[in-house]
Amino acid sequence: MLTIGCHLSSAKGYEAMGKEAVKIQANTFQFFTRNPRGGKAKEISQEDVEKFLKLGEEQGFPCILAHAPYTLNGCSADAGIREFATNTMADDLRRMEYTPGNCYNFHPGSHVKQGVETGISYIADMLNKILTEELNTTVLLETMAGKGSEVGRTFEELREILDRTELSHKMGVCLDTCHVYDGGYDIVNDLDGVLTEFDRVIGLDRLKAIHLNDSMFGLGSHKDRHAKIGEGKIGFEAMKRIINHPKLRKLPFYLETPNDLDGYAREIAMLKEAYIE
Repeated sequence: MLTIGCHLSSAKGYEAMGKEAVKIQANTFQFFTRNPRGGKAKEISQEDVEKFLKLGEEQGFPCILAHAPYTLNGCSADAGIREFATNTMADDLRRMEYTPGNCYNFHPGSHVKQGVETGISYIADMLNKILTEELNTTVLLETMAGKGSEVGRTFEELREILDRTELSHKMGVCLDTCHVYDGGYDIVNDLDGVLTEFDRVIGLDRLKAIHLNDSMFGLGSHKDRHAKIGEGKIGFEAMKRIINHPKLRKLPFYLETPNDLDGYAREIAMLKEAYIE
């Protein structure tokens, strides 16, 4: 069975997100842990969580994916911004213990003229302050498109962060199809080659989730502009190969395409139809 969902608003809580997912025939979903621009997180209701967990069990949700706010930059040159990122992520992971056994995804950040090595060092330092053996959430580094001074534009950069993180067994990777394509990895014409490279550098056992997005721009453009499935430069045929690939097909897929709920429902139906059981 294809595990597929999309990004949903967390404004009304966990049970509301679960019901929205069921409504559009999704069996997982992604959500922001707080306002994507940062700030204080909404109080979590134990009753809401319990209702969601019951719903998830009834509907057979295998997992959900939390996404950190975009404002997190653990490798900023500004010590205050790095401290904000550390405190926010630590708080997010405490809150994730309400729904244990899921994943938390974040953008590694931008080094802003400090250099990639400095950026990687700061990110690993942040993770070493936050991660604990007691943590029941897997923290995912997201593959990036290489826009500006983003860290994580290559598999090697992600591997280096993992290597410098003491509790790296608590971590994994989320592969974004738009980002890797914009970053120069040709998943359209050489998906097998890209996955072989990922396995060589990082290890496919680290790959825990996929952001399924088409791209408005071409291979190696470093733009990071998502397109609706089948309407971008990656195309629907490549998307079909991705969801059916033997090394990927059992992973959870998350849509972050420019859509409303009806649009997500259409894309989910389209991809389910293309999935070979």
